[in-house]
Amino acid sequence: MSEMDSASAGKPSGEAASGSPGPRKRRRKRQRRSKGPRSKDQAATYNALENKVATADAPQTGAEDSRHGDADKRAKRSPGRRRAKKRAGATDNQQKQNQRNPNQRPGRWRHIYAALDLGTNNCRLLVARPVEDGFKVIDAFSRTVRLGEGLSSQGALSDEAMDRAIEALKVCAQKMQRRRVSRAHCIATEACRTAKNGLQFIARAEKETGLTFEIISTAQEACFAAAGCAPLLDRDCDKALVFDIGGGSTELIWLDLTPIREGKTDPDIIAWTSVPYGVVTLAEAYAQKANYNGRDEFDVYTDMVEEVRESILSFVEADPHKNDFEEGRAHLIGNSGTVTTLAAVQLGLRRYDRSRVDGVWIDSQDMRDLVDGLSRIGIEGRAENSCIGFDRADLLLPGCAILTAIQDTWPSGRMRVADRGLREGILLALMEKADMEEDHKGQRKRRRRGGRKNRKNRNTKPDAEAAQ
Repeated sequence: MSEMDSASAGKPSGEAASGSPGPRKRRRKRQRRSKGPRSKDQAATYNALENKVATADAPQTGAEDSRHGDADKRAKRSPGRRRAKKRAGATDNQQKQNQRNPNQRPGRWRHIYAALDLGTNNCRLLVARPVEDGFKVIDAFSRTVRLGEGLSSQGALSDEAMDRAIEALKVCAQKMQRRRVSRAHCIATEACRTAKNGLQFIARAEKETGLTFEIISTAQEACFAAAGCAPLLDRDCDKALVFDIGGGSTELIWLDLTPIREGKTDPDIIAWTSVPYGVVTLAEAYAQKANYNGRDEFDVYTDMVEEVRESILSFVEADPHKNDFEEGRAHLIGNSGTVTTLAAVQLGLRRYDRSRVDGVWIDSQDMRDLVDGLSRIGIEGRAENSCIGFDRADLLLPGCAILTAIQDTWPSGRMRVADRGLREGILLALMEKADMEEDHKGQRKRRRRGGRKNRKNRNTKPDAEAAQ
């Protein structure tokens, strides 16, 4: 073999002996030069893509034209534009929501609220969330505990009464925890105010249930009751008397309705008093009298009315407002269990229905006739009515006596019934407080931002003066 042959044998078969590139290398160079595919399959795919592009560039008509036009728009749309449009849509939705709810502020809308009223006779709870025109009740609880039982004779809360109240409070605590209540106000009224062991009971309740109570004054109780009944006031009247017949006392609040007609949300409290008679204390006071047993129940009822009337008449600050009631420019509004029960009986309900009782108007004479009849049939007769039952049969009579004394002192042609009061007023106060806290928080943020800006201006001002 010659030298030339031996050299050619050491090279690849595709290359010439002179060192020129072989067919494979030349093909690769051509592919790199044209930037085309490197295989037959790739070439076929590349040709198909070219045909599709040419078809897209050709003029289209009808539905196909619109379809390809949408495709071009989608191809030109960038992710950043999509995100911006999404944010703009969210802003528009928020603006629409604010237009639907112009009075909404972020303060109250962040919480679930609870109002717990531990009275002389009942333990009542409301759990609510805010809505556009106030609040919506999402849970409730009520139980007769008779915390003030024996208080008038012993001067202290009995162990049995405190045990009943603690059991009811445990149920309330569980409901509040299950509803994830974030703002709550628990109040105690007349029984804890007057009992010598009232503070000890409050401490025990907090230890066993985790609920913190406030023993409110009679003035606070009157304000909460008036605020809770405000939506039911008749704007056509000049005055209104709100009364709350409780277990240990009766609150009387005189309201001037002129501010409501002028556009304000709440009326003005022009006078108020707390009468030291409730359904429990009045019943126990007459049970202790020597001549109570064996007497006709109607005679006892008449004595109760006279005693309560004398106590009410001693409040002379309300005398200037009697003419408003006599001339028909004022009306009564009652928010106690006695009044709501009587209204249910007057309406002929087989079972108590709050939706039918709350806000109903009752003729004063019809209410008097009903009370007169119930005071003559005895406890057993009253208990047969399903809206009264055995739980209220004995305490309804002193409640009727207090109501009659109020009607005799301030005569009114009609009376409005309110199945609302303290708890509703407490819920509204909690929501207003949350709004105020949000406003103060915003003011502090603005002050901090303003302070940082002022500090920055003070720091840059010497430099600017030096430059000048």
